[in-house]
Amino acid sequence: MEIWILITIAAAFVQNIRSGLQKHLREQMGTAGATFVRFGFGVPFAMAFLGFALLATDSELPVIESDFWGWIIVAALAQIGAQALLIMLFTMRNFAVGSAYIRVEPVLAAIFGFVLLFETPTLPLVTAVFVSVVGVMMITMAHAHVGIWSLASAVTKREAQVGLASAAMFGLAAVSFRGASLSLGGPNFLVQGGVTLCIAITLQAAIMASWIAIKDPADFKRIAIKWKTSLMVGFVGALASFGWFTAMTLEQAAAVKAVAQIEMLFAFATSYFVFKERMNKREIIGCLLIVCGVLVLALMS
Repeated sequence: MEIWILITIAAAFVQNIRSGLQKHLREQMGTAGATFVRFGFGVPFAMAFLGFALLATDSELPVIESDFWGWIIVAALAQIGAQALLIMLFTMRNFAVGSAYIRVEPVLAAIFGFVLLFETPTLPLVTAVFVSVVGVMMITMAHAHVGIWSLASAVTKREAQVGLASAAMFGLAAVSFRGASLSLGGPNFLVQGGVTLCIAITLQAAIMASWIAIKDPADFKRIAIKWKTSLMVGFVGALASFGWFTAMTLEQAAAVKAVAQIEMLFAFATSYFVFKERMNKREIIGCLLIVCGVLVLALMS
């Protein structure tokens, strides 16, 4: 199994932990505050990861060219925009329909990769993306009245459009982060991923801090009260992002995003073994399809 697949699976596992912690924080300090801690408290850890990469590989910092700044600004803003659309989706009536469309992110990442980076998807990649996306959509719609094959008729609904827009922004962010990392030209995937992470997370922290300062300065006090949990979110968030960026330096963003769907399996494992919750037939089939998608990439890449 190639190293980028192992890195992606590890990043997905860590992100599952971060999502749980952020959900808890969101109830304590609101969406903006919970989003900020992911970036703001992650900056020192990102710096530490980069320092480790430099020491472990005995490398020097790469020279940053103008192309890098173009990619990183687009990526940082796209990711924030995608998150804002996702939050908007939470408030909509038919959340399940919108959520299902978010899961097509690997497909859109493949399209953006082809248009922006001139990367041609291979047959194993197309197969893996299709299989994993269908699997995740089946899980997402497992308890909804609308069926997996009737989603096409729901594309005109506002929640579906918001979900697609969020997926598109996430896909654009992923490809742009890959473009930024590749533009560094070396010295290796660990350092390139670390540099990309440090600059991106610092930029995003500054943007979110400015937003909170303008919209709700009291959020800073609530963040200070929950600093221990916030610190943990910052650590696991930066660790997951370091994994994503290094993996996307090695492989197309669409492939990384396809393997990253395995995060759903970690969530279901927690649900089944910790909370003793049962899975229905559609959820089981969806999980098996995700595993098949990952195996296609692992065995045919």
